[in-house]
Amino acid sequence: MEQGEVSLSEREFSRIKNRVYSVAGISLSDAKRTLVVSRLSKIVRSLGLSSFDAYVDYLEKGAKTEDGQAFVNALTTNLTRFWREDHHFDHLRDHVAQLIADKPRGSRLRIWSAGCSTGQEPYTIGMDLLSALPELKRWDFKILGTDIDTAVLAKAASGTYPESELSGLSPQRARLIEKPVDGMIRVPDAVRNLVSFKPLNLMQQWPVKGPFDAIFCRNVAIYFDKPTQGAVFGRFNSLLAPEAFLYIGHSENLGSGGEGFKLVGKTIYQNRAKPQKREAA
Repeated sequence: MEQGEVSLSEREFSRIKNRVYSVAGISLSDAKRTLVVSRLSKIVRSLGLSSFDAYVDYLEKGAKTEDGQAFVNALTTNLTRFWREDHHFDHLRDHVAQLIADKPRGSRLRIWSAGCSTGQEPYTIGMDLLSALPELKRWDFKILGTDIDTAVLAKAASGTYPESELSGLSPQRARLIEKPVDGMIRVPDAVRNLVSFKPLNLMQQWPVKGPFDAIFCRNVAIYFDKPTQGAVFGRFNSLLAPEAFLYIGHSENLGSGGEGFKLVGKTIYQNRAKPQKREAA
């Protein structure tokens, strides 16, 4: 055991699994035991507590809001990058181009990145669409990025990243990001101004307004059990515009939440609802 780590009994591990499931919907497998010890030990020590039992007791009996949030932040996983699973962005580009063709200039376009982590996904959406469809500058175009982890949202809002984030990007895509300064790159203001970041727990109320023309929720549901996955995807359906799209992770499926969707591409689902026809005057 590393310096500063706290020993974890089976009962304590069970209590932690139950706690993170109840507050965040995250289903921890037994394989995550080492991760729990390494990520939570420092917090337990910093609070002056002697055991994980004492820590869970503290969380359950009037912990400060920030301490409850720190528990969730420590147990979330935040792997992301620019243009991850880029076939989704190819599809979104075609979808938005069709909306532009069908709707008048200045129309409303809303896209939600749920589980946005450190922000690369919503920023990719903005950079990709603005570069391909510059007429969007004359639209009411906004992107919402949400995550349960407040620490990653703070990083996302800064819009700055290590230069290493450019690794693997084509020269055309890399040019969309401002040149590195002191080893850091920066998302252009025109894109940053499109994106709003807000904390949101998918297990609680969603203070968001639809309809959305697209929702990205990729590699988030893999941390949920099947009933939770179905419930979340079903809620997304109710917030999508008719015939709008949901993009999920490569290893995910909608399960019981798929009733309102049809599969139209690799991990791309379309809302089955049809637009209402306007009655003749």
